[in-house]
Amino acid sequence: MMATRYTMKKATLLLVLLLSVFFTSCEEVVDVDLDTAPPKLVIEAAINWQKGTNGKQQTIKLTTTTGYFENVIPTVSGATIFVKNSQNEQFNFNEVPKTGRYVCTNFKPVINETYTLTVIYSGITYTATETMQAVAPITRIEQNNEGGFTGKDIETKAFFTDPADATNFYLFKYVYSHKITSTYYVSEDKFFQGNEYFSLSDDDDLKAGDEVEITHYGISKQYYNYMSILVSIAGSNVGGPFQSPPATVKGNIINTTDKANYPLGYFSLSETDYKKYKIL
Repeated sequence: MMATRYTMKKATLLLVLLLSVFFTSCEEVVDVDLDTAPPKLVIEAAINWQKGTNGKQQTIKLTTTTGYFENVIPTVSGATIFVKNSQNEQFNFNEVPKTGRYVCTNFKPVINETYTLTVIYSGITYTATETMQAVAPITRIEQNNEGGFTGKDIETKAFFTDPADATNFYLFKYVYSHKITSTYYVSEDKFFQGNEYFSLSDDDDLKAGDEVEITHYGISKQYYNYMSILVSIAGSNVGGPFQSPPATVKGNIINTTDKANYPLGYFSLSETDYKKYKIL
């Protein structure tokens, strides 16, 4: 009996030692070598005209891609940027020094007007052409306290009436006061053309006192296709349509010298409508 107890103690001690070694080894830092591709230029050129404003001030941002584990996104200075309309009127974007942010203060937004973007950097010219799209106004916001799959979540709906005389595409953006990331998703009016419809919040943790910022964008079919791909890859919860892209998604901006070496990003022009709502 004594021998059996002694043997069991030895076995137990051996097991403890083995587990200690196992868990200690699990805490070791493993360095993973990742292939780093050459940096790509990223052009964030979203011209957005909020209803009720003159839309004169617009911003374009230039950055480059960086390593997966890097925390800082490199900005790009020293570029020449301008946009022209169909009447060849030019709107210059001047850099806020050393920020990669290029600002125009006299832009003229016109619905259905066609604009051409030109970015010149390091001797390379990048261009894109797009048409400004209108958006239906947000008419009301409703709160439902019995939403979601469980019937216990709080959700909001932002209603609008889709124009009956045109095919329209929409980008919806939701910003929540208790979250860092924004939510984006797109829609087309194939199944609700000419009728009242809505965008819908998708946060399961909304509670009384939280604020929801809702923006509707009128977008082109091409931008709708682009954002559909981007959102499907990144998921709807992203910091922005061009932040830390998880994969290479080709936009509408071309490199006029070497088309294979295209930049990331998209040149879009949207009328927008914005509302802020506080959860009751």
